[in-house]
Amino acid sequence: MKMESVALIPAFNEEETIEKLISRLKKIGLKSIVIDDGSTDRTNELAKKSEAIAIRHTINIGKGEALKTGFDYILKKMPEVKYVVIIDADMQYLPEEADRILKCLKDEKVDFVMGYRDWSTVPLRHNLGNFVWRSIFNLFFGTKLKDTNCGYMGLSRKALEKIQKIHGGYIIENMMLVEVLRCRLRIKQVPVTVIYKYKRSIFNGLRTGLGVLVFIIEEGIKYRLK
Repeated sequence: MKMESVALIPAFNEEETIEKLISRLKKIGLKSIVIDDGSTDRTNELAKKSEAIAIRHTINIGKGEALKTGFDYILKKMPEVKYVVIIDADMQYLPEEADRILKCLKDEKVDFVMGYRDWSTVPLRHNLGNFVWRSIFNLFFGTKLKDTNCGYMGLSRKALEKIQKIHGGYIIENMMLVEVLRCRLRIKQVPVTVIYKYKRSIFNGLRTGLGVLVFIIEEGIKYRLK
């Protein structure tokens, strides 16, 4: 069966949620492609059981590399696919809202869609960190984005072909945006729901926050000087 749209799911040790996610995506007509990034649990096994296309990295090499693996697979093996929705495997985002992202890609004829969160529902610490990242990103890149770190995204096939310089983990959303801007692709944003389940330690949160901020500043300077 030919598919115009698919869901790409980078996953690492997500056996508790992966079946439910694939099932709910299937109900809205989306085939799932799961990139198991070196999980040590049953993520890959359960993805296959749920009839997803399951590709496994033997070791954990990061979300960016998982996405590259997915991009390469779609470009080489699925010529019929025109649109891809990226969603995390932990059920932080609602699978049903993939329709909203796909509708924007198709109706607005854009190449890249990133969700944006309702900041009034986001925990204070995350809210403050995202405010800093978003403000600095918009300042350097001359954009007016409502969210620069949302992991719920959609791409056209044209974007898949052009966005190749991605790697890493917690900086991946910003890296995707930088590549989109460098490639002069068309961007839109749509509102999405986010459910916060996990608490990161203050130390890890600060380290991640600083790493993202440094990346944005470094890439912003390069972008300005190009």
